[in-house]
Amino acid sequence: MGLFELFLVAVGLSMDAFAVAICKGLALKRVNGRHMAVTGAWFGGFQALMPVLGYLVGVQFKDAITAIDHWIAFGLLAIIGGNMVREAVSGGEEEGDASLAPKEMLLLALATSIDALAVGVGFAFLDVHIGAAAGFIGVITFGLSAAGVKVGSVFGARYKARAEIAGGVILILLGTKILLEHLGILAI
Repeated sequence: MGLFELFLVAVGLSMDAFAVAICKGLALKRVNGRHMAVTGAWFGGFQALMPVLGYLVGVQFKDAITAIDHWIAFGLLAIIGGNMVREAVSGGEEEGDASLAPKEMLLLALATSIDALAVGVGFAFLDVHIGAAAGFIGVITFGLSAAGVKVGSVFGARYKARAEIAGGVILILLGTKILLEHLGILAI
């Protein structure tokens, strides 16, 4: 997996956190650098941790399922991406909560990073240096989450669904690319 593909994965994975950060920005009366940094650190930290945990699980099964690893990567990314798109178009609005308390942020960070756990399992079957990949995903998520708090305070919920749809589509397309490359249909 190249840097561009990893960047697309990082952006796709960070869209849930970005959307929740927008909601935080909506709920906060006045946004400052601390709000942005705390939100970015929680979401970025968990988005970096979860692929590592998924990778550690995935390597345990790598030898047994190498012949179908591209189907697994495609399936996981398609399911995660499809769920993101489905949630975005379902129209359900989340209530904004301005709390940055550790208990609140822990639950949100965990909820928005479950998909990164599944991607980490997929990484175990690909040529990915998990430390660098996880760090890259964490940094991208930190930046987008911190920006999301500001975007939420400035623009409101107008772009939340679009961000989730874009993230889902990116993950589906990336999964399709991995599958087509392994099947020999696409040579990039």
